[in-house]
Amino acid sequence: MASFSTANLSMVATMLLLGLLLVSLGKGAESIGVCYGMLGNNLPDPQEVVNLYKSNNINRMRLYYPDDKAFSALKGSNIDVILDVPREALQDLASDKSAAAHWVEINIRRHWPDVKFRYITVGNEVIPTPSGDYSLAQYVHPAMENIHEAILSAGLQDSIKVSTAVLLGILGKSDPPSEGSFANEANNYMGPIVEFLARTGAPLLANVYPYFAYLRDPGVDLEFALFTSAPDGQSQYQNLFDAMVDALYSALEKAGGPNVKIVVSESGWPSLGDKGASKENAQTYNSNLIKHVPQGTPKRPGEIETYIFAMFNENEKDGAETEKNFGLFYPSKEPVYQINFN
Repeated sequence: MASFSTANLSMVATMLLLGLLLVSLGKGAESIGVCYGMLGNNLPDPQEVVNLYKSNNINRMRLYYPDDKAFSALKGSNIDVILDVPREALQDLASDKSAAAHWVEINIRRHWPDVKFRYITVGNEVIPTPSGDYSLAQYVHPAMENIHEAILSAGLQDSIKVSTAVLLGILGKSDPPSEGSFANEANNYMGPIVEFLARTGAPLLANVYPYFAYLRDPGVDLEFALFTSAPDGQSQYQNLFDAMVDALYSALEKAGGPNVKIVVSESGWPSLGDKGASKENAQTYNSNLIKHVPQGTPKRPGEIETYIFAMFNENEKDGAETEKNFGLFYPSKEPVYQINFN
């Protein structure tokens, strides 16, 4: 047996520690994806975008509608993809199984497995807040069933799960998180959806924005929203993100889905616009989010799969200036602020 000097032993210990650190960092990075919005007239070509994802070690992407150029760029990239079903397709997919089969054939099977689809999101924020427009909500669950049947027929049910994405506004009660429940108006739609998710083993996708809670509620503390609050031994919750996610978990339990997992399909912080929107706060929030999601929440410890919104500032988004400035990068591909996915 070879003998080791003290220096050699020290070097081995250092290498082992570095290896453990790299494994830990890699695991954290796997929890995080970034949403690729395309509502801009000055955005890079999709191949440049995919290269930017890869150069920043971003291994998961959300696409808001099928795009052949994006699919072509994604081929062989090994990036996991959430693909949304656009709102305008919901009624047809809900009422016609052959339309759902055709949608899956054109947008999934034609590109699989060169493009690694992970979830199909049947409608984004279609199950609305109590004051919202319910005209499309009736189509979400039947469209989910028909898309899932097409995925089953293709033999892809173990690789691709079907879900929908909701806002936290569907909650009628969220404080304390243990009392979280769906609003009565949303509950009629969420009941069958929760049953579907539980039956198929799919997660519920949720768009979770502490920023908007801070913007609209003067009682929300900025530090609590940014993950920078000092530890409080009297409270179970040290940040607003965890409280919001756990309120939704409580609602799922009450709706018959205690084992349904949540994937955070959007979260982020704007760098310009309304109150609290700044590069400094955006960098703080998103950096802390990346560090936090491997830990989970008090109610559900463990990795929370999370997608940051968004890859780019999008100059054609509707709404206030804030809405156009959630990007990690400018359309020039220069970072809005420094953030590390490693």
